[in-house]
Amino acid sequence: MSLLLAILTFLLVLVSLFLVLVVLVQKPRSDGGLGTAMGGGMAEATFGSETGNVLTRSTIYAAVAFFVIAFGAYLGHIYVVKHKSKVVEGLPTISAPATLAPEAAPVTVPAPAAKP
Repeated sequence: MSLLLAILTFLLVLVSLFLVLVVLVQKPRSDGGLGTAMGGGMAEATFGSETGNVLTRSTIYAAVAFFVIAFGAYLGHIYVVKHKSKVVEGLPTISAPATLAPEAAPVTVPAPAAKP
């Protein structure tokens, strides 16, 4: 199960980086941003006239993948924690005595003396 969690974590990091890059490449409404700073029409040159549709669709798919992978990793972590808390291997069991031994008398503390 821990191998699956490691794979999900790795995929989550990759999807997160992809999502950040796709959002940064998109043009904002004011036609500025990283997409124009890195070569003018870099996205238009790569994807053609359908740049807005491709980047928007990629953002949506990446966001959905991010949330699905994050939720799956969360559920896997809960599963691992619950199953590891039930089975603790290698620890000795310690049992406490149920009653006090007869030679152990309770300790009494004298009351403070009254001041005259």
